[in-house]
Amino acid sequence: MSTVQRERLDAQLRGTGAESEQSVGELRDNFAKMMTALPVPDGIRVRETSLGGRPALRIDPAAAAGSGTLLYLHGGSHVVGSPRTALGVTAGLVVRAGIPGISLDYRLAPEHPFPADVEDVVAAYRELLDQGHPPESIAFAGDSAGGGLTIAGALAARDAGLPMPAAIVAFSPGVDATRTGESMTTKADADPLLDRASLDRMSGFYIVDQDRRDPLLSPAVTADLTGLPPMLVQVGTNEMLLDDARRLAVRASDAEVDVVLDITAKVPHVFQSFVGVLDEAGEALDRAALFLRQRVRP
Repeated sequence: MSTVQRERLDAQLRGTGAESEQSVGELRDNFAKMMTALPVPDGIRVRETSLGGRPALRIDPAAAAGSGTLLYLHGGSHVVGSPRTALGVTAGLVVRAGIPGISLDYRLAPEHPFPADVEDVVAAYRELLDQGHPPESIAFAGDSAGGGLTIAGALAARDAGLPMPAAIVAFSPGVDATRTGESMTTKADADPLLDRASLDRMSGFYIVDQDRRDPLLSPAVTADLTGLPPMLVQVGTNEMLLDDARRLAVRASDAEVDVVLDITAKVPHVFQSFVGVLDEAGEALDRAALFLRQRVRP
């Protein structure tokens, strides 16, 4: 365990989160600068494409790839971020799993509030199926808000009568818009990236006047997860969203869904992004890649 690395990263991240006085444009620019500075692994090919009527990035391992498709959903509180800002963590997972990825540029709030992004995920998944990709060859993965969208998208796809993908991987998912998890308070000082005021502002842009208990907004609180595919949920103990992940895993197990809850001590939100900086980041991606290889079928 890399105590020195974790302490150094924690110090570097403090003060880099969203500031309340920034405009949406400034929030997006600053988030892009922070995330695109993170390392992207060698051994990938990246090209622009589209899926479900939305732009996307296709990420292929340079080495011979196995069959299958990883539908990746970036983080950013439903307001900021893009496939480019998540390229490091997406490519890290693609390279390790040997499965080509498509990172979806879904619509963002406030221009397109809930449920626009959920609709985009379902449309993208539907197009993959229409192209002839068997559902057992497709996995959903995402981080933060995108981690939440892996669950919401699967629920919406299930309710639309679509077959379920092979697996879900959710890194630090946001799955409780009611913000009722105890860790929202108990981890407020430990979390170097997130704070309650910024989370509330971002969710206001996204949710507007919708019911925060909607199962697609708060699946860890209100959703019936019956029928969802096996899921891996990774989170760190220094996260305000820690209890989002914990309660999601319990709710999944209560619904007889195979679930692995993977908790790493004293690491920040979406710590998997910090490969080369934090040993635990690469180790977590290794575990996620193994999970995918065991479940995604040709």
